[in-house]
Amino acid sequence: MRRLLAVLITTGLLSGCASPVQDPAGTWINQAAIDAAVEGGNLREALLAYGPNLEWQIDSQRQLASFSNGFERGEGNLTQAQDGRYRVHFYGDYQEWLSLSKAELIQAQSDTWPEQRFTRAAAISTPPPPGSSFEHALYSAYLGGTWLIKEGLGEGGLVLFQPDGTLQGMPGAERYALCLAGDCAAMSGEFDSIWLQLGEQGQTWLFEREGEQMRIFEALNRAQIDEMPDYSKGQQRWLLERK
Repeated sequence: MRRLLAVLITTGLLSGCASPVQDPAGTWINQAAIDAAVEGGNLREALLAYGPNLEWQIDSQRQLASFSNGFERGEGNLTQAQDGRYRVHFYGDYQEWLSLSKAELIQAQSDTWPEQRFTRAAAISTPPPPGSSFEHALYSAYLGGTWLIKEGLGEGGLVLFQPDGTLQGMPGAERYALCLAGDCAAMSGEFDSIWLQLGEQGQTWLFEREGEQMRIFEALNRAQIDEMPDYSKGQQRWLLERK
């Protein structure tokens, strides 16, 4: 009898070790959107297909959860339900439900969003600004590597898009930002857009990325002076090719 009891206790301990309680704390990014953008080339289509939320940050100790969609940030109170799911309650009395499945954080389908899946970002000692983990991962995958200027100003030179938004080798620019959502997306419509900046001055450009090539075009504003800009594709200014 004693032997049987010992076996049962040991089995219980082992099963407990095999199924630890998962903690959702940390930063989670929409890796599916990044993968789709890299594979298909069109950034806006990928974000619309797998978004709109791009990142979750969860602070279990403070019972807070926040999301970023590339334009706005929402923060709510985090509580765990009896079934193991996590409820995020936002100001204005609406809520989202999160759950853990293996290595994924799943945001359940709701009246506001479709189901979305997120993977945990690498942990760092200081929590990054909301949305920056997704941006860094996107910039690395989508624009990482060395690009050759095949056509345009600086032809023959090499360009590096760094994950932190700095830019090397691009004539007339030292920083860049991809448009993910919000006003910049509304202004560029069906086109992907990129902001190129030198010092305090910058402007919007439209681009098309296909495989290892990226074409950058002037953004022509079709709107009146008192209206929100409405950009269309103008003259091609650069053709870049990833080496």
